[in-house]
Amino acid sequence: MSKTKIYHNPRCSKSRQTLALLEEKGEDLEVIEYLKNPPSPQALEKIFKQLNKAPIEMIRVKEERFKEMGLNPKDQKTLHQWAKILSENPVLMERPLVIKGKKAALGRPPEAVLEIL
Repeated sequence: MSKTKIYHNPRCSKSRQTLALLEEKGEDLEVIEYLKNPPSPQALEKIFKQLNKAPIEMIRVKEERFKEMGLNPKDQKTLHQWAKILSENPVLMERPLVIKGKKAALGRPPEAVLEIL
């Protein structure tokens, strides 16, 4: 069976709480510090589909970088365009993201990931 992946930011309390919850549940984990190793646009497109969410729901629109780039939550961008933006600017990615098999969940709140385990 494949490992459960967590796209993790150790500075984020929700990400730390989600990681602790997964460890407590005994999950075989692959921890990816996405700020150091951002996912590719292709990987992000797959994650968007697994989450069944619009890309904008996975973007931290209040992040200073979002404003610096002149982006707006109402921008009409394609799935690929948003994925490319996130891959090149991982600080904008909502966190933590957890992937198990073909399922994905956003750990906000951390307990939300339990439904995919």
